[in-house]
Amino acid sequence: MEHISYNFCKPKLLLQILFFLVSISIHSQQLKAGAAKRIITPHPLILVSGGVGTPKPATEKKGELYVRAMVLEKGTEKIAIVNIDNLGWPAALGNRARKLIRDIPFNNILIGATHTHSAPDAYAFPDEKGNYAADLKYLDWCVTQIADAVNEASANLEPAKLKIAVGEAKGKIAYNYYAPDLYDPRCGIIQALGTKGKNKDLPIVTLVNYAIHPEVIGNDQGILSPDLIGPLYDRIETKAGGMALFMNGAQGGMVTADNRKDNNKEANDWEECKRIGNLLADEALRILSEAEIQEDPVLFCTSAQAQFPIDSEMMRYILNNSPLKMSDSDRFINTTLNLINIGTAQILTIPGEALPNIGYYLKRNMPTEHPFLFGLTNDAFGYILTKEDFNSFKKYTYVSKTSLGERTAEILIKDLLTLIQNSPKPNK
Repeated sequence: MEHISYNFCKPKLLLQILFFLVSISIHSQQLKAGAAKRIITPHPLILVSGGVGTPKPATEKKGELYVRAMVLEKGTEKIAIVNIDNLGWPAALGNRARKLIRDIPFNNILIGATHTHSAPDAYAFPDEKGNYAADLKYLDWCVTQIADAVNEASANLEPAKLKIAVGEAKGKIAYNYYAPDLYDPRCGIIQALGTKGKNKDLPIVTLVNYAIHPEVIGNDQGILSPDLIGPLYDRIETKAGGMALFMNGAQGGMVTADNRKDNNKEANDWEECKRIGNLLADEALRILSEAEIQEDPVLFCTSAQAQFPIDSEMMRYILNNSPLKMSDSDRFINTTLNLINIGTAQILTIPGEALPNIGYYLKRNMPTEHPFLFGLTNDAFGYILTKEDFNSFKKYTYVSKTSLGERTAEILIKDLLTLIQNSPKPNK
């Protein structure tokens, strides 16, 4: 009779293999984060733009202009959040950068602007004769710097955990020029921390989301500058480490830097930029200090295409006559809206400068205690105000004129609420 032996080690071996495979699967699902930046200060200095109109010459600089990018990945989901020191960054330029970025879905790349009023013209605003003063070679170079920063951040991904907080920033930072108390004092912060090696428990990137016009210096002083955002970056990186990144909020109509002095004059110098930037940075880190660690945060990104009618003759002229070719139609403009869940944070993008009441309404309808609004992101189509506000007040004449029209807000709100309703709730 043939002797039959039984290998009782096989079940144990199978369990070990199964455990190993599960461990690999779990490890591959761990959140990863990376960050990178590029200096985009032009040499020699070129004209700077504070809005519609002819850019002004710059003869000196205060601080450097940057592109800053953070990349997050978990499982099959991968996103990039990018900001550039500029008044705005139209999709005509952003889409060119997106095509140069590897391994991240096109619509998962969010590109916003700090809204400094002391940077080169990124719209190539045409005058009444169709002429423009923008430096197109500089803009081409910025496109490649955006892609390079994102690709580097993606290559530098490492295991991460998060701290997320939203709270009221105290002190003399912002106010509404048209109605002083009508602004959102909440500041949102997302910080990615390393979990291994030399970066264990240290910040990889700290994102600050706050609604404010960085126009302390403006474009009339012959100064190229990131304005108050430069000192904010320096302060966070000095005190916390890692890289800092700022995303603006619903700062339309006109939520600006509170640089008012006791004599009703304004402080328009670099020292005031440092005071406000440092204060906002300190408040962001204070708000974040009590946040709990999120070890295994969810990452989710979705997008939708929105179409806005072009009712403003001035906006129609700009969109159709800029050499950047920002619109193919005289009647409508298309853009991408995003919703992102990062742990307990939910983020909505706004392609322009939404007035604060719109921002409050959207945040109230977001199913989280950590709502974020990224204004001037994916596009920047001027002011966005409700039909009730449009041309209803004398003070709103300018913001009405520099908007697409009175239907923009209604369409934007409807499309963003649909994204919220069709998306999972944010959670750890």
